[in-house]
Amino acid sequence: MSPAPVARRVEVDGHGIEVLEFDGDTDRAPLVLLHEGLGSVGLWRGFPAALSDATGRRLIAFSRFGHGRSAPPPRRRTVAFFHEEALEVLPELLGKLDAGEPVLVGHSDGASIALIHAAQYPVAGLILLAPHVIVEDITVEAIRATRKDYLRGALRERMARHHDDPDAAFWGWCDVWLDPEFRRWSLEDEAGRVTAPALLIQGADDPYGSLEQLERTEARARARVERLVLPGGHSPHLEHQDRVLEAVSAFTSALP
Repeated sequence: MSPAPVARRVEVDGHGIEVLEFDGDTDRAPLVLLHEGLGSVGLWRGFPAALSDATGRRLIAFSRFGHGRSAPPPRRRTVAFFHEEALEVLPELLGKLDAGEPVLVGHSDGASIALIHAAQYPVAGLILLAPHVIVEDITVEAIRATRKDYLRGALRERMARHHDDPDAAFWGWCDVWLDPEFRRWSLEDEAGRVTAPALLIQGADDPYGSLEQLERTEARARARVERLVLPGGHSPHLEHQDRVLEAVSAFTSALP
């Protein structure tokens, strides 16, 4: 079993980011986890510890600005948010953590950020859980339904347990996805520039995206792609943790 993780804050552009780090084999590329649109370090639940045990690699999880216990976003989010996170925030954070050329493990929005980063920076591999590469009608409809839940208060109450500022976390996510300009957003070009091997995982009944997301990503890939479709919804790593851990362990065994 892995040693207890170390919690710390790392300054990026003068603002603090919540980081949780598990020790592991420093001769191999570290795993870096990028959470979903409403996620945080804590909302990965037991997955980071289980993944650290399963792979033996150093593992880093962090909360983006406005999420978890990280500092508020330095500015209002726009439709450029994904690229800013991938090409400005993430490179600085990885440098400060001495985590160059990692294996990026992204969930949902975090998977999209991982894909953008890997299109311009070297990575050892990509593990994309429920990635978004285009904006689908079902995604927008699901987010509108989630907004109603938040405005009624039930979701906000749950989020307040995990985020210092649940409003910043929620509206920073929701407003970008529901911006009419965002309907033209696509990462297919970025997917075509990724040269690292990738493992794509998604729930067959994901309300936030169809399997077309995986199909479009795989169609543009320039390196080995493995694909795992599981029963269930948007969080396969929580719904089917054992199967995801098995797939990730097998996939990363061939990586540096």
